[in-house]
Amino acid sequence: MRPVICRVLGWGLAVFIACVSADDRPGELRSIGVSLSDLGNPFFVRIARGVENAARRLAGKPVRVTVVSSAYDLQRQIAQIDEFIARRVDLIVLTAAEPLAIEPAVQRAHQAGIKVIAVDVKAVGADITITTDNVQAGQLACAYLAKQLNGRGNVVIINGPPVSAVLDRVYGCKQALAAYGGVRLLSAEKNGGGSREGGLAKMTDLLTAFPKIDGVFAINDPTAIGAELAARQAKRENFLIVSVDGAPSIERRLKDTNSLIAASSAQSPDRMAERAVEFGYAMLHGERPAQDTVLIPSFLVTKENVGKYQGWSH
Repeated sequence: MRPVICRVLGWGLAVFIACVSADDRPGELRSIGVSLSDLGNPFFVRIARGVENAARRLAGKPVRVTVVSSAYDLQRQIAQIDEFIARRVDLIVLTAAEPLAIEPAVQRAHQAGIKVIAVDVKAVGADITITTDNVQAGQLACAYLAKQLNGRGNVVIINGPPVSAVLDRVYGCKQALAAYGGVRLLSAEKNGGGSREGGLAKMTDLLTAFPKIDGVFAINDPTAIGAELAARQAKRENFLIVSVDGAPSIERRLKDTNSLIAASSAQSPDRMAERAVEFGYAMLHGERPAQDTVLIPSFLVTKENVGKYQGWSH
């Protein structure tokens, strides 16, 4: 059979199909199924493209890569995994909608002989997890925020979906803030869903509830951008916002001297995707990972150093 090459169809919430090659030899990487949280978020789009690029590089030929969005919906993601199993993919790369509840679907994949790589957040039963050191990311952002406030002030956290990456960031942030006796944490429970719209809505609520806010930790950059928009709309612009991602959108805000966004702990989606496919490829050839979790370090991008930041290509 001659290979069939498919073009990129788009990056919406539906499906991206890269290319196809048929080869039934054991250990060959022919197809990958990718289920990510939100393809409206550039971070996850970057992971999807990174998986495709790494697969092509390692396999030395076109590989079928199918990417779908779970939209943080467990049942939707379970159906996606079952569809990948039916298609007999070689690898599944997964950002779990619910890390514990996804385990039965992961087990079904294993029973079908498919390796499962968790990226960004943990998934119980996955062969390995590749993720940012999210505790460190939260610590870096919130330590910087506390220092900018000279160790005193009222801080709020705009939380997100209860997955390991978000939980770890919030934990790291709280750790950092606790080191400063003059910092008071007013709220940490509002879930903005990891989106710009959610950040706008929850920050609007927080501004209504608290007359004095000095600092905000948003669990990702889209949330931070939404929070800044809420502040502009409410004409409350006397506080700082920090977040996690290091996305292109946040680079632009950091370069704007009038922006309320002061810093973002950068992630490496390219590296995350590359390592996920590398480990999966090795496992297809009989190798077993020496560890069950790989943490990729974060570093802080601020208004002061953003001019030297190389973006997600770092």
